[in-house]
Amino acid sequence: MTSFFTHHGLPLLFAAVGIESFGIPVPGETALIAFGVLASQGNYSIAIVIAVAAAAAIIGDNLGFWLIGRRGGRALIARYAWVERRAERVLPRAEALIARYGGRAVFFGRFVSVLRETIAWVAGLAGMSWPRFLFWNAFGGIVWATGVGLLAYLGGKALADAVSRYGLYAGASIAFVAVLIATGPKLIARLRSSS
Repeated sequence: MTSFFTHHGLPLLFAAVGIESFGIPVPGETALIAFGVLASQGNYSIAIVIAVAAAAAIIGDNLGFWLIGRRGGRALIARYAWVERRAERVLPRAEALIARYGGRAVFFGRFVSVLRETIAWVAGLAGMSWPRFLFWNAFGGIVWATGVGLLAYLGGKALADAVSRYGLYAGASIAFVAVLIATGPKLIARLRSSS
């Protein structure tokens, strides 16, 4: 099984990122991170990992834009009462976001967990033109795949080097401290705002 992921897993990466981008909550970004780490260990080319993830993100978003946003639209939302109730609360704000920020919302939506899954079909529902959507979506997908892929690649390589140089426990401790440094300010801000 490990051999499959380390040598033949790119279709799985494509599927995970594409399905998440379409609007179904699967761990697409986590898959990209995992494959970035595998690339750092020499199992894949990081350029191919990034290209596969970017293509999957763009294709998945475009399918969501057309199939859910444009073709399914309000009729699809009205089909299920629980979806309609949630959409009545969330959709007006989301459409206002698209109306106000347009392409920038599509671009930055790629970097936010819940928006990554929904921004494409919200843009379709809001009536954004497809060429404009495609430009901002492709731009966001490429920047996202490159940024996350390279961070995982470089972080994975640094962790592997730390483990080989200092041992498993020291390497894990270094990785833990690095994560704390990277996420500490956000975590402290959240804790302060919740209290």
